[in-house]
Parts: sequence; C-alpha cells; structure tokens
Amino acid sequence: MRIVVNTRLLIENKLDGIGWFTYETLKRITKKHPEHQFYFLFDRKFSDDFIFSKNVIPVILNPPARHPVLWFLWFEVSVKKILKRINADLFLSPDGYLSLSSNVKQISVIHDINFVHRPEDLPFFARKYYNRFFPKFAKKAVKIATVSEYSKQDISSRFDIAKDKITVVYNGSNDIYKPVSEEIKIKIRREYTEGKPYFVFIGTLHPRKNIARLFAAFNKFKKETGSDFKLVIIGTKMFMTGDIDKAYSESEFKNDIIFTGRLNPEDLHYVLASAFAMTFVPLFEGFGIPLIEAMNCEVPVIASNTTSLPEVAGDAALFVNPFDINEIKNAMIKIVDDNFLRNELIKKGNIRKRAFSWDTTADKLWDVVIEAYGK
Repeated sequence: MRIVVNTRLLIENKLDGIGWFTYETLKRITKKHPEHQFYFLFDRKFSDDFIFSKNVIPVILNPPARHPVLWFLWFEVSVKKILKRINADLFLSPDGYLSLSSNVKQISVIHDINFVHRPEDLPFFARKYYNRFFPKFAKKAVKIATVSEYSKQDISSRFDIAKDKITVVYNGSNDIYKPVSEEIKIKIRREYTEGKPYFVFIGTLHPRKNIARLFAAFNKFKKETGSDFKLVIIGTKMFMTGDIDKAYSESEFKNDIIFTGRLNPEDLHYVLASAFAMTFVPLFEGFGIPLIEAMNCEVPVIASNTTSLPEVAGDAALFVNPFDINEIKNAMIKIVDDNFLRNELIKKGNIRKRAFSWDTTADKLWDVVIEAYGK
C-alpha cells in the first residue's frame, strides 16, 4: 500500500497529546510493516528523528497550516494534489483533518470533540472551523479511530455516525515514565520547590484544563492546612488564558505556584515521578495521557469525574467534581492526610496502567488501516 499520513504535528521539541499519539504509533507501524510505503506530509522543516524507517518518504507541503484559512488550503489544495500525484491507497490523519475534495479512502483519528461542548474556550475562527468541518470529516472518513469509549459515543451521537464505523484505540504511555529513587526526588524538590513536597499538573494552559479553579483550590488548601506544599504547573500557554492569569494574580500563595513551561521528556519524567500527587482536573478530556504517566511513576492521582477520565483511571484515582473548588481542595487535604488512601491509589494504579501501551495502540490503529483499505 501507498499510505499518506498527515504528520504536521510532528514538531521537534513541541509534541503535545496528539503529537505524541502520532509519534508513538507511526514509529511502531512503519518499522513493523516495511512492505508498505509511507509518505509523511509536513507543513514546515522537519526533524530527521521523525523519519522512522527506510519506507518513509517525507514531503513538505505549503502553506504552513497554522490558521483556519491555511488549514483549508493545506488539506483541500495541497493534500489533495499530493494524494493524486502519489496515487495513494489511503490517507491517515492522526489529528482528524481530512481532504473533503479527494476521493482517496481516508481515516480520521478524532481524539475528542471538546469544541462542540466548550466552543467558548477556543478563538473565534478556530471554533467556527472545527464545528463546521469536523462533522464533515467524520462523514467523509471510511473509518474513524478515537481514544476512549466516551469519545466514541460522543462522536456517534453528535455527528450521527454509525458506531461500527468508530474504533476505540486507547493512548499509551512512554516507557521512560517509571518510579525514581528517593535521592532523585530530593534533588528534584531542591531544584524546583525549595525542597518542599508538591502537587503537579501537566498540560497546556487554557480554560478547558480548569487551572483557574485548581489555583483557587490550592489557595484554600494552603489557608486551611498551613502546609508547605507547592503546586508545579508543567506546560505552555495556548490561548484564552485570562481566567488563569486572574486566578494566579489573586492567589495569596502565588509564590508557591511554580511554572516550569514545557519540559523535555527526561525532565518531565523526573518532575512527575518526584511529585506527592497529581492534580488533573480538566473540564473536558478525550483521554488524559498524564493520568497513565502518573500511574507508571507510582504517583497517586486526583482527577475529574467527567467525560473520559473515570473510564481511563478506573478505580485508581480520587475523583472530584471539577467545577467544585471545595471538592478539589478537600481531595488535596485527603490525599495528604490519608497515607493508606495514597498507597491504595498507587497499588491500583500499578494494575490499571497495564491496560495501556503504545504497542497495543499501534497494533489497533494498524487494524483500522487494514479494515479501511478493504472497504
């Protein structure tokens, strides 16, 4: 087969959730299936680290697709042309965007449809684009892959798509995430939090991640307990961060909130594995890879009780209503005070994490490719 893949989110040192899904699955698929030819479509200069094997041919297409108008031009003009020129058998899009005007069979990986539920969290033109075109992409695709049963049901009901057209392909977790020694924990705490224990959040900084309420809950936690705990925020600003900035500026304990920005995988591993607990309380999530990374590091998790997170975490998290600041605060107090609970969550996490691996993800995505090709 000649398989063309949208790899525009493979950006060196800037991989996010969808970028990691793309990286981890394609790295395995291309190496495991040397009998097939893969064409990787980039919209800018790429790193050779993303050319995983000899059966991968990279192609740079203009214009750089970083705005709704350019998204349209890239997929409806540039991608359409290359699919025809290559005489592609299949187009695989790990970020969900398709070429509506091409007749090539296409697979859309739609991780979630948060833009349907929370359009206010997105810039105006992006929200208009997503809500106009993703229902069309879903109907155009011969197969859809998504990362949770929650998202499958959501896509099916909201876009009127038959459930048998959608396959659940869970995310995995990088092998780098594992427990670290007490010596490393002490070193990391000295480096980041003046030697103090800390909660950790991982993710991009925008409203859907509910960071403003997390700051408010942390403020209440500090006032009520007098604790020396810190809160470490790992991630970069995205857009619409006014509420986050306001909550931070109003916090009485802003000096105990540490922003690290984006960390490379090794540093991220050490900071995560040295945390006392993860506080991951987004308002909407299609999967939530940080949950699995924390479990792999034997770090207990406080998580939202909404969308896909109960499905992913199972019984290995302390769940809270993400809209209730007091509930988040109380969970932070509970996980600090109740050592038995903390150890039980770690034990359950060690069991739950076995359900997720990138090897399984890649194999299931390949099954979707084969099924789509046969349609």
